[in-house]
Amino acid sequence: MHRITTGSPFEEALAYSRAIVRGDWCFVSGVTGYDYARMAMPEDALDQARNCFTTIFAVLAEAGFTPGDIVRVQYTITDAELVDRIAPALREALGDVRPAATMVVAGLIRPEMKVEIEVTAFRG
Repeated sequence: MHRITTGSPFEEALAYSRAIVRGDWCFVSGVTGYDYARMAMPEDALDQARNCFTTIFAVLAEAGFTPGDIVRVQYTITDAELVDRIAPALREALGDVRPAATMVVAGLIRPEMKVEIEVTAFRG
């Protein structure tokens, strides 16, 4: 088993890994829309979703996976009205991959967070 971290302060404070690789599987924890290089959160949900995929794809690459290996995705959004707003980012990132998906409307741990995305990848 291999653990991957991005150095996010949330990973340290909440005792989790950004991703776990076990054999041909990669489990990426929920990623919010922070620009981790600047620790800044954009206001716009679309920009947050794009940042989520930037982080997810970087973690997958570090683990030796590609976006095409994603087999499952879970989206958590804070308001159902955000679906149409973030849809372009979902199509840009996963339009050719088309993984199994679930979308949930729920609160997130910080008020500025509007989107959280979690993926599972398999390379087999």
